[in-house]
Amino acid sequence: MNPMVSPWRLADAGKDLAGLECNRRSPAMVQALACLLLAASLVGPASAQTSYHSSALPHAHAANVIVPQARAWPIGRPAAIRVTDVEAEVHVEGQAATTALTLRLHNPAGTRQEAELLVPVPDGAVVRSFTFGGAGKEPVAQLLPADEARRIYEEIVRTMRDPALLEFAGFQLIRTSVFPVEANGTQWVRLTYENLLEADGERVDYVLPRSESLDYEVPWKITIRLESDRPVSTVYSPTHEVATKWQSDRRLTVTLSAAAAAVSGPFRLSWLHEKGGVTASFMAYPSPEDKGGYFLLLAGVPPVPPESRTAIRREVTLVLDRSGSMSGEKLEQVRNAARQVIGGLEEGEAFNLILYNEAIELYSPTPVIKSRTTEKEVMAFIDAITSSGGTNIHDALVEALRMKPVKGYLPIVLFMTDGLPTIGRTSEREIRDIVLHSNPSGRRIFTFGVGVDVNTPLLEAIARNSRGSAAFVLPAEDVEVKVAGVFRKLAGPVLADPVLTLLDESGKSARGRCADLVPTPLPDLFEGDQLVLLGRYVGEEPVLFEVGGNYLGTSRAFRFRFDPAGASTRMGFVPRLWAARKIALLVDAIRSQGADMALAPDRQRIAADPRFKELVDEIVRLSTRFGILTEYTAFLAREGTDLGRRGEVVEEARRNLIERAVQVRSGLGSVNQSVNSQDLIVQKSLNPRNEYWDANMNRVSVTGVQQVNDRAFYRRGNQWVDSRLVESGGKADRTVEFGSKEFMELAQELAREGQQATMTLTGEILVEHRGKRVLIRNAAE
Repeated sequence: MNPMVSPWRLADAGKDLAGLECNRRSPAMVQALACLLLAASLVGPASAQTSYHSSALPHAHAANVIVPQARAWPIGRPAAIRVTDVEAEVHVEGQAATTALTLRLHNPAGTRQEAELLVPVPDGAVVRSFTFGGAGKEPVAQLLPADEARRIYEEIVRTMRDPALLEFAGFQLIRTSVFPVEANGTQWVRLTYENLLEADGERVDYVLPRSESLDYEVPWKITIRLESDRPVSTVYSPTHEVATKWQSDRRLTVTLSAAAAAVSGPFRLSWLHEKGGVTASFMAYPSPEDKGGYFLLLAGVPPVPPESRTAIRREVTLVLDRSGSMSGEKLEQVRNAARQVIGGLEEGEAFNLILYNEAIELYSPTPVIKSRTTEKEVMAFIDAITSSGGTNIHDALVEALRMKPVKGYLPIVLFMTDGLPTIGRTSEREIRDIVLHSNPSGRRIFTFGVGVDVNTPLLEAIARNSRGSAAFVLPAEDVEVKVAGVFRKLAGPVLADPVLTLLDESGKSARGRCADLVPTPLPDLFEGDQLVLLGRYVGEEPVLFEVGGNYLGTSRAFRFRFDPAGASTRMGFVPRLWAARKIALLVDAIRSQGADMALAPDRQRIAADPRFKELVDEIVRLSTRFGILTEYTAFLAREGTDLGRRGEVVEEARRNLIERAVQVRSGLGSVNQSVNSQDLIVQKSLNPRNEYWDANMNRVSVTGVQQVNDRAFYRRGNQWVDSRLVESGGKADRTVEFGSKEFMELAQELAREGQQATMTLTGEILVEHRGKRVLIRNAAE
């Protein structure tokens, strides 16, 4: 092994650019990149230019052409080398990123095979090193110019009669020299490149190009080590679930979650630099047909210094179900949860306990300030809790909300139950409305349904109407662990009672410029928290978002300027995330209506309700357009469903929603609906496979629909149909044949709109492009 490594490093050169603000519209960034690339070409005999000169690379392709972000193409050989897994290790210093891709390859053939890598990379990338295990010729890698990269893309597409590589049209390309993989053997290969990241105000974005195809299932392990010269406010991925470990406010490690290891699509990570309290940035997608577009507001709050952690003190009331069904291990878990919550409060914060079965018992008529003495006393009270009797949810909730609060404290209620209301007033609507009409102190209620014999829509409504959230503890789960997980997120309130106001640039009301905001109202923000607000915007003039509230004990307002001119078609994840949350709210509204409808004997009467009809129609419209499918609309992707028969489609959705969302209020089949609802309503990253929990709490996915940027395509026989065309029917306005000049030109046009992955679907593709219906005759599968 003898890797050829360039001594020139973008990270080192980037240190000389301190203070340079780079963004996608900044001429300074363009000039800086040009200077850096020029420096790379002039550093001498051992330079990047010498190490990766094109003459060192063969003109013909190896037997196996491997694109780690997509798949391998065997040229004339049936037993192709396979990529078994990919590990990406990314080190970011300031805005300079070094990405090391390690591939593990397997050769299933009985003979030695050769391979080469083609790696799509962001603009401005520079090769740092290429190496592989075992013996072989000295490894070489080259960054191809855009025209050369395009030529190779088209050459492979025509040769293999496979359009998959066109998904990366518009990207730069790194091509390596040929390396061997022994018979029936494995091989590791490592390629490292560097690039300067784009910044937009206080936000920095890292993007790792990868295929959107649902057929791409190679597992990835991604680790990003971030070293910033400024404090970081928050880290966010709109595409994949990640975990963040903070070493300090300037050093942190982000890892791709195990659940997202095989989730397809480009990996995107953004972080905000802290700027005087709440920091925010916008991502937007233009949609002329909607006379505006869609936006995502990402806001973060900084870690709270120890001296400020009690600037907003908490008052926590634990409301514990002690009915007969809570006996045994379940009751001990509840006791442990209560002990943990009380122990987690700071001295000077307040607490109280309310126990209920058919009767109500208060630990204290008013909240108690925590001290060593009061903590010891309440622990003895918790130890003595026993179980018996029925479940009077109504009166327990009334007592929790009518209690006089401690002035200036943030009032929080943790409400636990393991059963349906059986004593006192048991009407779902009546109990739900207590929160709307009898919560003068604005207590935040976090509900916990223990087991499956709970009214899940009721617990969701109680939480949603009070700025709280609902959680459900399945029979095999631990109450203590679930409660502790929620309570940890309520540490150190930073911004309480946030209110959003929209203004124009003169400071006047801009009401009507934005609509369909989710979530609303805005939630409280706690230490290390982030806000992901999605919505639609109308018009092209800038809008000021003013977020005001109680910031660390002081009334403050923060203003953020949103300019629709910065919207980009490469932000296709924004409308998809918005649609997912909007659909969740619509389903939730139907489930809430079920409090009145569930007992109605006439199903036709339910379906004829104008409120119900309007909600179902909108769910079907959004689900069809964006390909966001739920357990109620998964049939849209089913082979044989004629989406052109709108009436029949809506009728099937109505039937599913009546039978499930309206009529199932408790049991495992209700818990799964609530868990799905909670996942969607707070969704922060994409779910390209439309995974959800079925009525038996099994994880299922929908594969008959493919999301591409902001579009969705439905599989119908050998044809993929653009969701914008599924209802209209009719013939194509033009036909484009695979591999033709027109085919390649169309790929470039779609690439400029971020839609090039459309071309990679197998079989025929019917797509709307520039107002025309275009039929793409792709190569046979």
